[in-house]
Amino acid sequence: MEQNNNNSLEKKRKRLKNPFRLQCAVKNYDWGILGNKSHVARLFSLNAGSHIDPNLPYAEFWIGTHESGPSFLNHGGALSLKEWMSNNPDVLGDRVLKKWGSDLPFLFKVLSVEKALSIQAHPDRELARALHKSQPILYKDENHKPEMALALTEFEALCGLISLKELKHVLCTVPEIVELVGGADAEQSFPVKELDRNQEAKAILVSIFSQILLSSKDEICEIISRLKWRLNLEKKKRQLTDKELLVLRLEGQYPNDAGVLAAFLLNYVKLNPGEALCIGANEPHAYIRGECIECMATSDNVVRAGLTSKHRDIQTLLSMLARKQGFPEILKGFSLNPYTTSGRTISFSLHCREWYSLSRICGRAGC
Repeated sequence: MEQNNNNSLEKKRKRLKNPFRLQCAVKNYDWGILGNKSHVARLFSLNAGSHIDPNLPYAEFWIGTHESGPSFLNHGGALSLKEWMSNNPDVLGDRVLKKWGSDLPFLFKVLSVEKALSIQAHPDRELARALHKSQPILYKDENHKPEMALALTEFEALCGLISLKELKHVLCTVPEIVELVGGADAEQSFPVKELDRNQEAKAILVSIFSQILLSSKDEICEIISRLKWRLNLEKKKRQLTDKELLVLRLEGQYPNDAGVLAAFLLNYVKLNPGEALCIGANEPHAYIRGECIECMATSDNVVRAGLTSKHRDIQTLLSMLARKQGFPEILKGFSLNPYTTSGRTISFSLHCREWYSLSRICGRAGC
């Protein structure tokens, strides 16, 4: 009897050594890149053997077990990856099985971004459970969603609240924001010269961010109209800053959206190919343009507040807002084999239980 069990186990191990091809999900959100210009479109075409529609935006390619876009085993049946792993839990290893059961703890995506995504944040575990319980249609699971974006091309994003130094600059150079949130008593409400203590500055920054997002549509329309008029006038006299050019671009994509003004209070990040950005729970961010690989905990919980036509849960985002200020760290990774010249693997170590590192295999040295 014991011999039969050993033989059965050995056969199973040999069978599992052969890789299975996955049929993965694609998302055609309107912010995606059109047709075969999109990495996502080309990857999906190779994966599914399907034609690329030149008029269709290809935004996300999902590899994982989340119910919003599950992968399936491509062997003629309709067996999902999650179902297969439930039947073959040994493939996950003892540590994963002990912590997360017979499921993948992470979700892997490829993104092609032509138009800015929403200003958003992802809840921590405690808030995710509460949101899922109260609004299960909107918040589809109970998990948190820390994530890392690894740039495949030049990649732009907004991430985290700006520093005290930049806040002072905004209050001195963007009179429309001061007028919107301070009115006639703007200088008294936000005395720039007195913004020297970190806690006071942080409170003022969060207050301004909140007032912008909670302003009425009419107020936002009026202020953005004045902002556009001023910037279009000034660009005839001087070179606009990167942030000012970005704000005009965002306004063209999302006219009269409060997120256009809120962008002044978020760090503008530019990644080169191979660089990465790690985004923690409750951290406000928005991807702007470019293509990237994204790895995250298995979740699809998104709390949106601006730059979107979708549902906005502004009060929830403001209540959960991470109040860390300053420019985020750009991760360069480290080579696992620095002596290889024809190609190499770069590893990025992260403080996340769901995955300990994400590695990128490069086709040439220096990529």
